[in-house]
Amino acid sequence: MSFSGLFEALAAERGVAEVIGEAKAGLAASDLTCAPASRPALLATVATHTERPLLVVTSTFREAEQLSAALASLLDDDQVVYYPAWEILPHERLSPRSDTVGRRLEVLRRITGRDESPVPRIVVAPVRAMLQPQVAGLAELRPVRLRVGAEYEMGRLAADLVAAAYQRVDLVERRGEFALRGGIVDIFPPTENHPVRLDFFGDEIDTITYFQVADQRSTDRTLTEVEAAPCRELLITDKVRGRAANLVADHPELAELLERIAAGQAVEGMEALIPALADRLELLIDVLPSNALVLVNDPELVRTRAEDLVRTSQEFLRAGWAAAATGGKAPIDLGASAYQLLGDVRAHALGRGQGWWSLSSFAANPDASEIEADASLAGVPSRHLDLTDTSSWHGNVDGFIDQIKRDISEGWRVLLSVEGAGQASRLAEVLGDNDIASRIDEQWTVEQTPVVQIFRSGLRNGFRAAGVQLVVHTAADITGGGNERTARKMPTRRRNQIVPLELKPGDALVHQQHGVGRYVEMVTRTVASATREYLVLEYAPSKRGQPGDRLYVPMDQLDEVSRYVGGEAPSLDRMGGADWRQRKSRARKAVREIASELIKLYAARQATKGHAFGPDTPWQRELEDAFSYTETPDQLATINDVKADMEQVVPMDRLVSGDVGYGKTEIA
Repeated sequence: MSFSGLFEALAAERGVAEVIGEAKAGLAASDLTCAPASRPALLATVATHTERPLLVVTSTFREAEQLSAALASLLDDDQVVYYPAWEILPHERLSPRSDTVGRRLEVLRRITGRDESPVPRIVVAPVRAMLQPQVAGLAELRPVRLRVGAEYEMGRLAADLVAAAYQRVDLVERRGEFALRGGIVDIFPPTENHPVRLDFFGDEIDTITYFQVADQRSTDRTLTEVEAAPCRELLITDKVRGRAANLVADHPELAELLERIAAGQAVEGMEALIPALADRLELLIDVLPSNALVLVNDPELVRTRAEDLVRTSQEFLRAGWAAAATGGKAPIDLGASAYQLLGDVRAHALGRGQGWWSLSSFAANPDASEIEADASLAGVPSRHLDLTDTSSWHGNVDGFIDQIKRDISEGWRVLLSVEGAGQASRLAEVLGDNDIASRIDEQWTVEQTPVVQIFRSGLRNGFRAAGVQLVVHTAADITGGGNERTARKMPTRRRNQIVPLELKPGDALVHQQHGVGRYVEMVTRTVASATREYLVLEYAPSKRGQPGDRLYVPMDQLDEVSRYVGGEAPSLDRMGGADWRQRKSRARKAVREIASELIKLYAARQATKGHAFGPDTPWQRELEDAFSYTETPDQLATINDVKADMEQVVPMDRLVSGDVGYGKTEIA
């Protein structure tokens, strides 16, 4: 489906048109504010109207996956790629999953034009992938390409697979393994869901089929060609073996690991030695062209996540050395592999001529930031885009219909995004029953029409572009289901804002500046000819024997006040005293102590070896397919996460939680 009409309509919006012009002109830095729901369409519009490749950086893995899926539904699949990060810390004695490595190498080849697929317009990556140095030249690691009818001497094939970090076994059960049996070669590439079987006639590949791990039988699914991508980002070459041998004397705590690498063996956790064994390191932005534009999605969340990554990595390393002092294995401490500081990466990108823009949400209060300002945005020009969120009706179809009729009567162009053809037909029927004309389109046009145009996309939530009178609604907005809106991130004190009418005299409340007080009453006072309502809080007396001090909080400052949620009756603080500062200091100290203990605990767990389960078998899939209920997207995501944990050698540590009736038993 083509969305060129949607992109043209958005590009006509004044603010978006100026953004496109600035991107074309090479503006180095800019802070854009717009509704989160509008960002996939905005990014796709910018990508299609400029020649600059985009790197969109998110704070988490899941956010990156969701954003890349939404973008891929608007653009062609080959124009958007997701670049995953390692799921381990740089200095752990663990290796990244082979499927993660395979996907990363595939994306790097495409970015640099070394793949047959077109160069993507947009790369989406979590900040973790951008901050971690990687081996320079990974894009040059070519997969082993196998095609029906091609000749490939089996001895050379085995040598090429070993060089690509595949392990030769008798029976292929895991990604990164291969087996030779007469004229048959079994391979499990890291980028495939199932292993493949090559049947040779002499040195010629006769057939390529998938086969089942459980019973090792071939399936009816045949292939004309397959690519066996490398399974590791550090391949054992003669140069790597020589460097490993030379490092044994300098790092006796790593002697066992280095000696095995020097002998040509691929070892679990060897990637932590990349800084010492590889020629040089580079960052993801070094692989991108010099005219690339980096767009940081929600910069404050990304900055916080980046700081957490650096801090956690350092604390985990210290905990590892502490465990080594008591007899455990020493961590792999080669500092060059650690995460880089976000500010340093930003400076490096700007130094290469790349742009560094940010996409922020609307501030809750135009006079006060809801979160601590990001220092990297100081002095950066900002632009507010008139792209706002639509309403969510949570099943109120009548309210949705009324809104559609108002939009049409006011001259708005109305689009309705759905996930499937069945959903499109049902919504078209609902609109028709309410005398609203609609049509299901495969190609959206910019025509001015009172007809609601229904199309399929991966947009999760809708948005409004007032400048061009365009509104996009989604099925999730109507039903309220699957709504994972990431609009304003409200501070805890705002999410737990008190309701004055629910307060009772004597309730303990906490003021952000003055600490714990006792609710007395609500009063109306006139100050400077202005009549306002106030919340009265009583605090401990400043002098013994005197009545408690009182604080009058205006109703427009209730975001400074929240309920006390401690488990016991609190003592009142003194206004202007040191009680509240000391209480906060003790709380911070307790949190740091708990965090330190957790880090030590998880460091010990990571050093422990557990049982790694194999991938799904046909019988297991048959059992799952026989289940009478359809899993929700969240259930499927949870199931996949649990299975991924079970296939790791590290003991699983995951809690599946949810309210009664939300499907925990189905997941188990």
